[in-house]
Amino acid sequence: MNLMKRFSKNKRVVFSNDDSSFSLTMAKTIHQWRENKTTEVVLICIGTDRSTGDSLGPLTGTLLLEQGVKHLTVYGTLENPVHAVNLKETLNHIKEKHPSSFLIAVDACLGKKQSIGQIITGVGSMKPGAALKKDLPEVGDVYISGVVNIGGYMDFLVLQNTRLHQVREMSQKIAKGLTYLDHLLALEIQLQKKQVSTKETP
Repeated sequence: MNLMKRFSKNKRVVFSNDDSSFSLTMAKTIHQWRENKTTEVVLICIGTDRSTGDSLGPLTGTLLLEQGVKHLTVYGTLENPVHAVNLKETLNHIKEKHPSSFLIAVDACLGKKQSIGQIITGVGSMKPGAALKKDLPEVGDVYISGVVNIGGYMDFLVLQNTRLHQVREMSQKIAKGLTYLDHLLALEIQLQKKQVSTKETP
């Protein structure tokens, strides 16, 4: 199945483990969803390293910085996580420092047993902490959410007892897709510079 056809019809896309070419396709999708190609792209990876299941976001942010992304501004890592305590403060900082940015939110979520391992990407904001009944602001112009475990009963303990292997594999997959997005942004910037140079040439 051509996944790009699915993107043009839906504003929410679910990637299962057997989806082919996940990373490049996710990157192209998010790039396609950007309306203004001149805006800065900011990534906010939500979660905490104190809970295995909730470490998806900061682990993804750490992987991206280790891979040396150049055109994505990353907030939320294992060293400096963005979580319930500092989320509002971080969002205010982003609004002040990156006022016209395109914001991508990454966070873990809980779902049905058959959904574990799926990565859901969509247009619009996500509501962090919903599984734990936390009253937090909505985040993102688009979101990437990874289903790390089963939800519905004692969600806090479920997150605490989620396998790190599962979270790590999903973080690596998301980080790879966002690294491709970083490459697409680099190509976009090069094309813009080339167009400006052509216009300036007599």
